[in-house]
Amino acid sequence: MTSSGTARYLFGAGAAMVLALASAPALAGAQVEERLVPSVVAGLQRAIADNPIATDYINRADLQPWLVEMSRRLASRVPDERDRRELLATVHYEAQRAGLDPQLVLGVMHHESGFKKFAVSPVGARGYMQVMPFWAKLIGTPDQNLFNLRTNLRYGCVILRHYLDTESGDLFRALGRYNGSLGRPEYPNAVLAAMSRNWAFAPAVAAKVSALPSPIAVR
Repeated sequence: MTSSGTARYLFGAGAAMVLALASAPALAGAQVEERLVPSVVAGLQRAIADNPIATDYINRADLQPWLVEMSRRLASRVPDERDRRELLATVHYEAQRAGLDPQLVLGVMHHESGFKKFAVSPVGARGYMQVMPFWAKLIGTPDQNLFNLRTNLRYGCVILRHYLDTESGDLFRALGRYNGSLGRPEYPNAVLAAMSRNWAFAPAVAAKVSALPSPIAVR
């Protein structure tokens, strides 16, 4: 699917189908630990390398409308306002750093963990974005805490970006890979429905998600 095809799927006629399937159960999967060539591993290691969020990032004037609106929507799931703002600022920073739409990342978190920091799946995926522990051994260090907010979101965003690059911008297939259910519609439909129904904010940005430059390019 091309970038324009992905955009049409999200915000054209396909969006109606996604919303219609919002109540359908998404079958749980598990990311498959794939054998990666050394150049890809090196690119992912660079992408996962620590680059702390600036201390004043949360106070950026251009971020405030988004933070206020997303905080309002997230209040029932994360009651503490300070925690909500820290979570959302980290989502925005890590999504932008990975070349992803923050609304897409919120859609993944909505469906993967329900915004529960210490969520653990039956197959061992951890945290907000349900990161499989093998990734820390593959591209990071085994002692990294995948329940840590920034660590979890850094890994989740980098992994999703990797799958998006692998699938040449096909968001539907990239989400299938992220869930470990490539080729099945339940998970991509559920995430895209959550994104459209609960977290839509800037469709013009979301439509371009697969066209954003990847920071994981092999050098």
